[in-house]
Amino acid sequence: MNMGNQTVISEFLLLGLPIEPDQRDLFYALFLAMYLTTFLGNLLIIILIYLDSHLHTPMYMFLSNLSFSDLCFSSVTIPKLLQDMQSQVPSIPYAGCLTQMYFFLFFADVESFLLVVMAYDRYVAICFPLHYTTIMSPKLCLSLVVLSWVLTTFISLLHTLLMARLSFCADNVVPHFFCDMSALLRLACSDIQINEMVIFILGGLVIVVPFLLIFSSYVRIVSSILKVPSARGIRKAFSTCGSHLSVVSLFYGTIFGLYLCPSSSNSTVKETVMAVMYTVVTPMLNPFIYSLRNQDIKGALRRVFSKQTVQFSLGQ
Repeated sequence: MNMGNQTVISEFLLLGLPIEPDQRDLFYALFLAMYLTTFLGNLLIIILIYLDSHLHTPMYMFLSNLSFSDLCFSSVTIPKLLQDMQSQVPSIPYAGCLTQMYFFLFFADVESFLLVVMAYDRYVAICFPLHYTTIMSPKLCLSLVVLSWVLTTFISLLHTLLMARLSFCADNVVPHFFCDMSALLRLACSDIQINEMVIFILGGLVIVVPFLLIFSSYVRIVSSILKVPSARGIRKAFSTCGSHLSVVSLFYGTIFGLYLCPSSSNSTVKETVMAVMYTVVTPMLNPFIYSLRNQDIKGALRRVFSKQTVQFSLGQ
């Protein structure tokens, strides 16, 4: 149904990744392996935190939420990407596209807020160790987690509703492997000034403000660590923060590289590659970072497996 130079779009065609046809099977196997690693790695952390009573602390409650968010975040885009890599016509319905965009924004924003909460937890643990249990009470921890999920629900819903009001031109080819908000806005025939204004305002709330809060937390943490006379104390403090700092650097580094670096002539390719970094690579690396750099997780893994081995031996 045409309306002048506009049309009612019933579906979008996802251009996908810039992969040569003869390399498609190789990349399909690679992305499938990465998704399974992401899914199983984050699921393992959630199970360990649930089973091991030593990990029933605020820090690991936040980590379990982060792992669940990473697990869902990768599930929003990668299964569809794998399906499209095996399809001759990689299409997605209009409603499905908006749904994918909503959940993509939702879980990305949740991760940003959870990283702030985890930074605050480390700040209190290192700068106010004697008051940690009082400050980080179960009620406060639950409130911070609930607030993170509720805020992102409304932010993602607002973006989705503003996108739904737009009209789209006859060109329905999205130069991406998922329904990215910026890619959809380029196809719109309607006035997108309101969308851009909301993106600018909420982008500051979701990305810039959390990053500044994390940065200020670690400035104070480092300042407090340097006052510790014991070299062992300094190593222990940096060890507890190392995993979180690695994840923060990976998450915000890719986002800033995508949205703040100047665009080049191959901006579409650059956007796609950077999007792969924070939608596929980052959620996959997080479990490894927390497992390899965290003695508590290693200890929990040994205890759980030892317990299961003993139970299996007794059952024989």
